[in-house]
Amino acid sequence: MDIKRTVLWIIFAMSLLILWDNWLRYSGRQSMFFPTPTAQLSKTAPTNATPASTAAASANTVATAPNATPGTSENTSTAFKSERITIETDVVKADIDTLGGELVRLELLQHKEAIHQEHWYDGFLELAGLKARPVATNNIVLFNKTAQRTYLAETGLAGEIYPDHNSGFVALPGVRTLAGQDKVELVLESEKGGVKLIKTYTFKKGQYVIDVKHQVVNNTPAAITPSLYLQLRHDGTKPTGGSIFTGTAEFYAPAVYTEAEKFQKLDFEKIEKKTVSHATKADNGWVAVIQHFFVAAFIPEDKLQRDIYTKTVDTNLYTVGSLMSLGTIAPGATTSMNARLYAGPQNTAVLEKIAPGLDLVKDYWHFAIIAKPMFWVMELLHALIGNWGWTIVAFTIGIKLALFPLSAAGYRSMAKMKVVTPKMTAVREQYKNDPQKMNQAMMELYKKEKINPLGGCLPILIQMPIFLSLYWVLQASVEMRGAPWVGWITDLTQPDPWYILPILYAISMYVTSKLNPAPADPVQAKMMLYMPLAFSIMFFFFPSGLVLYWVVNNVLSIGQQWVINNKLIPAEHRS
Repeated sequence: MDIKRTVLWIIFAMSLLILWDNWLRYSGRQSMFFPTPTAQLSKTAPTNATPASTAAASANTVATAPNATPGTSENTSTAFKSERITIETDVVKADIDTLGGELVRLELLQHKEAIHQEHWYDGFLELAGLKARPVATNNIVLFNKTAQRTYLAETGLAGEIYPDHNSGFVALPGVRTLAGQDKVELVLESEKGGVKLIKTYTFKKGQYVIDVKHQVVNNTPAAITPSLYLQLRHDGTKPTGGSIFTGTAEFYAPAVYTEAEKFQKLDFEKIEKKTVSHATKADNGWVAVIQHFFVAAFIPEDKLQRDIYTKTVDTNLYTVGSLMSLGTIAPGATTSMNARLYAGPQNTAVLEKIAPGLDLVKDYWHFAIIAKPMFWVMELLHALIGNWGWTIVAFTIGIKLALFPLSAAGYRSMAKMKVVTPKMTAVREQYKNDPQKMNQAMMELYKKEKINPLGGCLPILIQMPIFLSLYWVLQASVEMRGAPWVGWITDLTQPDPWYILPILYAISMYVTSKLNPAPADPVQAKMMLYMPLAFSIMFFFFPSGLVLYWVVNNVLSIGQQWVINNKLIPAEHRS
């Protein structure tokens, strides 16, 4: 069996399949591999809805116990008139509702929504019934409370006898912007049954970390043993639009991290079905909701015992959180607990410094073992170069130099294969009715001529993991989101708007194929001719940074092949 032909057929078939799936998704049709985002199951829960409103939640809740499941009390302040207080720094704009002291909206001032530039072909897309992506100029909004999306950061004391995220809070007077300072604080107070809860949000200049301090004052005549919860509430509606192949695939997923069980990415559907499995007790770690390029995570104090929970709180509404005991608080005494809320981009260097394992929210899929060191090297190069596009170029040159010995060996093998092609043809003809003897004779011929039948495929096969890992680096790295290269390339994580790089790729592949020894097999020769065209069309949908890698790789291959053909391959083996 011709192994090289089999490998090429597999690559060619996968390319066509991926290309067709991209076209289906681009035109708004059902993907062959990824389900269309489901419609919202029901109207989003009202703003004052509580987990206790569902039978599933209330069945596991002891509402009167101080250590009950958090956030299960009904809002007793029906006449409470809430207000939204806006805090603004240089990087975030936050809205906090005095009803519950919830963080109900968080706008990232330095990150825009995915921007689609208008092009000459947009009109043709409309005529063909295809929707061009809208031009977006708004800032990214993480937390939000609308009819379409529920994403909130909630804290409070567990049990209906204490203040929780449904209680009315009073905001103390203070500055609401940085106003030349390094930080701004918002203090909220709520008292219920003689127990006062004081929340203090601290926003700092240039930081996405929000300090959240809780103080509990016991004004009752008896000791109390309250528990504090920190939770993120999110709906289960899947986002619409985007494609995993174009680098714009959106998703939302809860996540849990502990030192013992490490990073665990969860699923809203499994929470609904109660089949989700994750760490439930620890004295470290964090809980989070992750999405493409961004994350929100509650990080309690370290070395503090906690229960970690996920639950369905209403139709299509879920929470992931931590519950911690505050111990016994004597009458007239006060206790406090500090926590941090990170809500911002998945910047590796920043996440590594905030909490252990937080950088793991950056999803490289199954290629993390290659992608993580790859991105580390690229970060070093970027620190010297200052442009992510040129960083990709420099990285490609480094990879090409590292693989040069292997490529040279592969080209030598290909040249030898051409020389012995007549002998191979004779063997096939001699044993055409006996495949077993044919394979045995072919192996003996390879051994005698010192030919590796996979030699020509090895450079391609080794580059595939690099190619796929680089794709996931571009897919996951917010550092490259919106990063320009030159001229028309304004975002390396988005497809080339003018298709220039895919066209350059096709040209470079054609030149490369002419420099290679022509395959003896006519079927294989035709396949090598059509594969560049298929890949070029497929690259119309891929991130431009990835296509840039292949264009530079091919240009370097042209020079490399000239050197190999003229310097390293013996004259009798040349074309």
